[in-house]
Amino acid sequence: MAASCVVLLALALSLLLLVAWKRWRWGRAARHVIVVVLGDVGRSPRMQYHALSLAKRGFSVTFLGFCTSKPHDELLQSDRIRIVSLTELQRLAVGPHILQYGVKVVFQAVHLLWKLMCRKPAAYIFLQNPPGLPAIAVCWFVGCLCGSKLVIDWHNYTYSIMGLVHGPGHPLVLLAKWYEKLCGRLSHLNLCVTNAMREDLAENWGIKAVTVYDKPASFFKETPLDLQHQLFMKLSRTYSAFRACSEPSDPGMERSAFTERDAQSGTVTCLPGRPALLVSSTSWTEDEDFSVLLAALEKFEQLIDDGESLPPLVCVITGKGPLKEYYSRLICQKHFQHIQVCTPWLEAEDYPLLLGSADLGVCLHRSSSGLDLPMKVVDMFGCCLPVCAVNFQCLHELVKHEENGLVFEDSEELAAQLQMLFSKFPDPAGKLNQFCKNLRESEQLRWDESWKRTVLPLITDT
Repeated sequence: MAASCVVLLALALSLLLLVAWKRWRWGRAARHVIVVVLGDVGRSPRMQYHALSLAKRGFSVTFLGFCTSKPHDELLQSDRIRIVSLTELQRLAVGPHILQYGVKVVFQAVHLLWKLMCRKPAAYIFLQNPPGLPAIAVCWFVGCLCGSKLVIDWHNYTYSIMGLVHGPGHPLVLLAKWYEKLCGRLSHLNLCVTNAMREDLAENWGIKAVTVYDKPASFFKETPLDLQHQLFMKLSRTYSAFRACSEPSDPGMERSAFTERDAQSGTVTCLPGRPALLVSSTSWTEDEDFSVLLAALEKFEQLIDDGESLPPLVCVITGKGPLKEYYSRLICQKHFQHIQVCTPWLEAEDYPLLLGSADLGVCLHRSSSGLDLPMKVVDMFGCCLPVCAVNFQCLHELVKHEENGLVFEDSEELAAQLQMLFSKFPDPAGKLNQFCKNLRESEQLRWDESWKRTVLPLITDT
């Protein structure tokens, strides 16, 4: 016991000495910001956008997170942004679940504390929540020691996501909710993704937040036909769904499942009778039920068999996550004749090109809290891609039914929407083209301009 106390005392003294040295050596850098994600940097687009917007306004940015996936090139090429890798501790293979989780949280807390204390003190620490356990407390503590102001960006609630796995009454979930509610009040500034979340934070948590809607980055736009062809040919080397059903009779032609290029003139055209391209993206977690889409695709296939004037479909579902293997097995059990489903993980630069090449997006995100919005739909709208989205509490803040897409409740309704949108495809006078036209005419605000209007004044006036 005495030895443990001595060790703790030594650690505390070392930490205090480090703080004193940091303050003497650097002081607080007014134009330096630390961005923290206890997750994969490459799969945290909103925090990447924060970092890029800060860098464009003259801040130096240190970005802490797991370096599992490649971030956007713009982030990697910025001389004002430095990415610092955090070590991700995999769950222990032995012991009760609560012990495994406890060990992971303690490791993350100590590791994050050390990484933060080894960085130059920042004016602000921008933290993504979720996951907020243990990051909120650690970032607040470092802020107290180094004089940094904590900014929490509420994307959802940590406890509500945990509740999908363990159930809302599980002790870990209740503990996470208590912790999140307590520590969330310690921040200097709070941002959130919807007005519904802002109201919930104010009414039930006593936290005042500013709504900063997700907006598409500038690289989410309609893809020119020549770039579409390049992307399809690239993907066809790995995924058969993008390969042409037959070789062109002219050896000077290059063909994908959707496009054809004349090698001599360089002209790219859409193939007559091409399949429709349906796109969805996912983290393969419990808040998205892809059996709904698969059931709708089965009904769509039956409609084709019954003689309806519908195109064959290529359905691309992008992303990584824990349930991908489970759904991949379900997909393999389907024996579609007119539909091909593939589940690639795309490079960061290819994902906007795919969205900008697609005919329709599908979103199956059901918010665990009912208060966040799917960023994938924001990106799809940036590419002028209409969306069919499953309904939940605050979806109306983003998807306007019969204006920029359609809202559905179940697989039956989704199948009916697919039938209506793809009837006589491609139909210039159809509903699908009308939605595209509405999105083009909406002149959507892009992320950086929106950030300049909403976030920048908050950190320059304090």
